[in-house]
Amino acid sequence: MHDAPSAKELIEAVKSFLDKTAMVQLQGHAAFHARVASNALATVLREMELRPAAEARERDRLQALLKSHEADVGKLNCQLCEEIQVGRVDLGTPGLLTHLKSTTIDQLSVDQPGYSGLRTAAR
Repeated sequence: MHDAPSAKELIEAVKSFLDKTAMVQLQGHAAFHARVASNALATVLREMELRPAAEARERDRLQALLKSHEADVGKLNCQLCEEIQVGRVDLGTPGLLTHLKSTTIDQLSVDQPGYSGLRTAAR
């Protein structure tokens, strides 16, 4: 069997085509749409690169905060929401503010890495 390109390599190839070939030949709405597509692909690449470790860190924080062995981050987040809603967890709960800040920084690192406050917040 031959080695097929990985999903990451395929996305990088399409992004490179958009950036280096298509966009330089396009104008108006077509150029705008090519930039949007390139930005979307860049987000997907960051998602592939950063999300697994960020989700593992989020799961670890949630498990510690909720004293839970649940492995599903979605379920842990639902549990956290319920705990906040009924008042068992609030900003005075040790670890909550750190968790919220860290989760937001990780999400911004994927969605908006150029956000001006990201570097400041990450300190």
